[in-house]
Amino acid sequence: MSMAKPFRKLVSCVILDLDGTLLNTDGIVSDVLSVFLVKYGKQWDGKAAQKIVGRTPYEAAAVIVEDYGLPISTDELLAQITPIFSEKWCNIKAQPGARRLINHLRCHGVPMALASNSSKENIETKISYHQGWKESFSFYGDQVTSPKPSPEIYLEAAKGLKVDPSSCLLLKIHSNVIITTANSYVGLIIISRPGVTAGKAAGMEVIAVPSLPKQTHIFTSADEVINSLLDLQPEKWGLPAFEDWIEGTLPIEPWYIGGPVIKGFGRGSKVLGIPTANLSTEDYSAILSEHPSGVYFGWAGLATRGVYKMVMSIGWNPYFNNTEKTIEPWLLHDFNEDFYGEDLRLAIVGYIRPEANFPSLESLVAKIHEDREIAERALELPQYSKYRDDPYLNSSPLQQGS
Repeated sequence: MSMAKPFRKLVSCVILDLDGTLLNTDGIVSDVLSVFLVKYGKQWDGKAAQKIVGRTPYEAAAVIVEDYGLPISTDELLAQITPIFSEKWCNIKAQPGARRLINHLRCHGVPMALASNSSKENIETKISYHQGWKESFSFYGDQVTSPKPSPEIYLEAAKGLKVDPSSCLLLKIHSNVIITTANSYVGLIIISRPGVTAGKAAGMEVIAVPSLPKQTHIFTSADEVINSLLDLQPEKWGLPAFEDWIEGTLPIEPWYIGGPVIKGFGRGSKVLGIPTANLSTEDYSAILSEHPSGVYFGWAGLATRGVYKMVMSIGWNPYFNNTEKTIEPWLLHDFNEDFYGEDLRLAIVGYIRPEANFPSLESLVAKIHEDREIAERALELPQYSKYRDDPYLNSSPLQQGS
């Protein structure tokens, strides 16, 4: 859940981190290293992921050489792996909510800067594959002598936006503060992991967006921690509110997943009184890594039964402290029998809220039923009801369910 302190100063700009916040570079890194390390008889296990995020390419390469005991130097690794990454940047995906945020701020004339440990050339290459991004940023905060966790990159970004710290005190203190430099208030900084240290060292207020699971506790110095950019509430910070929420739901670009129904933890019906139709995550780890934990909704197709409304959770279920990410769809229909092994296809079309912990089982169950009510109402709206006839759900001999 988003937690924020009260703010009382005026916002004038937004500074954003790039890798891990706007772009899903973690997925590209994993793909490249999984293949590359095999030539040295090594297997990428992801354990170094947290160590390399937010570092310069050279620093990240040094970590890989040391952690995996590679018989080459850091310079040699960079020489071998840089061309591979260059070929992959065209496949890099925007994080959920990134395009929405950038478009929203640009439309409202809010100045934006990018602050990244990547070179300007790499920054421009990465964002060139995302329409309108390059023109949206007034400044790239990359040309500094000391990378993160030094605060220099954020101070330079503020300077590049022509925000003079010595004159910012002249701003009228009417709404909410977002980032602060010394005694001045200039804008909002949205970053991930190492950037928190740098932002706080620069005297800034910081919003952190963790990209690794169960890592909220390491951001205690951040002023707000949100699950994903989907959960950002600009109005908290004196910025224009998003206007795309519909009756407690956020339309998203549809995504699809399916497979045979499997047995879950046995909690749905027995503990919660909520029968979920679980799917294996084994074949969908890449897809799941692209989507933040939370509660979603959409349509579910069963090959021999029909198409039904559904609400689903994706994540680690903090109340039960799962050790792996799970998909737990709840088909909003009363079935007379189990359907283990049947082909289940899901079209996920909207977002309700981030994953959250609860003080009691009763409060968890109450929230799940509230999610159901929200999903059922929303799926009657044209924005969502049109996906009931999606070919993905109906490519098998599916019949419309009631």
